[in-house]
Amino acid sequence: MGAKESMVSEKYPAKPITIIVPFAAGGSSDIIARMLEKPALKQFGQSFIVVNMPGGAATIGMNELAGAKPDGYTIGIVGASVFLQPLYGQTRYHYPSALEPLVQTTSMPMVLATLSEKPWKNLNELVSYAKQHPGEIKYGHNGLGSAPHITGEMVAKEAGISIVPVPFKGDSEALAALLGGHVQLIVAATPSALKEHIQNGTIRILGVAEKDRLSIPGFEDVPTFNEQGLNVAFSLWNGIAAPKGMPLAEKARLAAGLREMINDPDFKKNMEELGMSVQYMGPEDFSERWIEDNAKLTKIVKETGIAELIASQKK
Repeated sequence: MGAKESMVSEKYPAKPITIIVPFAAGGSSDIIARMLEKPALKQFGQSFIVVNMPGGAATIGMNELAGAKPDGYTIGIVGASVFLQPLYGQTRYHYPSALEPLVQTTSMPMVLATLSEKPWKNLNELVSYAKQHPGEIKYGHNGLGSAPHITGEMVAKEAGISIVPVPFKGDSEALAALLGGHVQLIVAATPSALKEHIQNGTIRILGVAEKDRLSIPGFEDVPTFNEQGLNVAFSLWNGIAAPKGMPLAEKARLAAGLREMINDPDFKKNMEELGMSVQYMGPEDFSERWIEDNAKLTKIVKETGIAELIASQKK
């Protein structure tokens, strides 16, 4: 490393770092960003400035991030929409290649839930019922082409059953529809929102779309889909990305600081209380997952017909 590059990296960051959240305040992405605000000053000697840019199914914020100067002073919270939006239509940038993955922060597990009064007590009983009553069961999700929608279609495809997807504006609306009997199942990425209903016996979780069982309190005994014979594993991760082309010294400094902040016991505890599991990945591992998930989601949305369905609705 030359003297000039060393000097640059030692001075970085010399001013506050903007962290773009492509969603409204209060959601999981926003919560993660704001949980990083406080330790940022201690870790970097500079603050994080959280800027919410909702709209366009996250494309407004991601356009701002992808078009920012790659100097380490603009970063953003990202998730599966990085891969999904370019598959669903024309976007200003091809986000998977215009953005640079820095670290994975958390994972929000997909769960399949039903009312406890329903006749199926586990996934196998549900599949048997659905095969005998094709098209009778409806499942709610938080939007066309969303991760819960994709997970529901993966379950249907792997199980060889016909269940009807019903889109809602968010997990809370889908949950209300389940409690009201308008749908028989929901796929949700916010298990913590179901906790109260599980504890009082209203709702039963049939499976979780993770490779391993959850460590989130109250969900440790929920079996995975894989355990029940379905090859379905898809978690809704969140991570931090930057515009492509950040100098290596700045990238290394930023990634090292983020590692300390994300692995802090207080950060982990706060995330788990909110139903998110901290699953830190550094730049190398996160880059590998970035490539793998891009390929995986491209394949899934084509095979399930979701991409075609969304394209037909835009015409």
